Amino acid sequence: MKGFILVLFLTFSASVSFSQASDSSESDTITYRITTSDGGEIIGKILTQDEREIYVLTREGKKVYIPQYVIKEMVPLKSSDFNAQGYFVGEDAFATRYFITTNGLAMKKGDHYVKWGLLGPDFNFAVGENLSVGLTTTWVGIPIIGTIKKSWQLNNKMHVAVGALVGSGSWALPSFAGALPFGTVSFGNRSRNIAFSAGYGVGFGDGQSEGRAMTSVAGMIKISNKLSLVFDSFILLSGQPVTETNTFEIREFNPTTNRVESRFVTETYTETRPGFALIIPGLRWHQSTGKAFQFGFTVLAADGEAAPVPIPTIQWYRKL
Repeated sequence: MKGFILVLFLTFSASVSFSQASDSSESDTITYRITTSDGGEIIGKILTQDEREIYVLTREGKKVYIPQYVIKEMVPLKSSDFNAQGYFVGEDAFATRYFITTNGLAMKKGDHYVKWGLLGPDFNFAVGENLSVGLTTTWVGIPIIGTIKKSWQLNNKMHVAVGALVGSGSWALPSFAGALPFGTVSFGNRSRNIAFSAGYGVGFGDGQSEGRAMTSVAGMIKISNKLSLVFDSFILLSGQPVTETNTFEIREFNPTTNRVESRFVTETYTETRPGFALIIPGLRWHQSTGKAFQFGFTVLAADGEAAPVPIPTIQWYRKL
């Protein structure tokens, strides 16, 4: 596609969770992200601490006391959690999703969320170790699609997942159903990653069925504590050529007999169902912990041409 180039600069890092530091009177050399019960956030090193409070040297050079009872979470950070200018970036709370597709990263157990869109809601639940399920529909309940995904971490930089989407036309189209098993491999972590996915979708309805292969390339990178760049794509490959033969009757005037006569005509033709691609670059704004707003501009590519979709893709993420 002319004039459209996607560049993702990926570096890889890992982050481990830490709930509460042990009592110590010695200065800590580790930088922590300290979240308080009122939603506040402090990035700094612990100078001293006891059962009542901790004494922190912030990244800005300020020294503050924080009471232990207001501390909600303390997470140790690594150098990869900061950008080249030294500002904290951290993880993307919704790093397992882009606009449409998912990746190999697993949702953290119990870390449920809903993604509201202009067409309807998308609920996602982490129900087990590296296992998540979801439910997607529109505001009128057509269709209703259930999802399941199981993930595995192969190393610090590589994750894989397999899953499926199964849906029906619900109350309006009860005879229609579809299924899409898929697999995905992603490289990176929860602040920057790229994913390659593939699946095969099959639709059933009116006594007929049709299957098509689908692929996707997607990625995201968190460039600041509040902003992520997101790219997504959905590519439906062309269907297999189908040859059909039709026989029909026509009536025409025969000048030899001077009468209108009937004759049968047989026609054979081959049809290939075309493919298309949706390409969606956009931004994700992290408004607060567990809350984000996302918008993108969709380009539809088909038959060697591309055209922008006039309505932007707008989504709201909320943790449940």
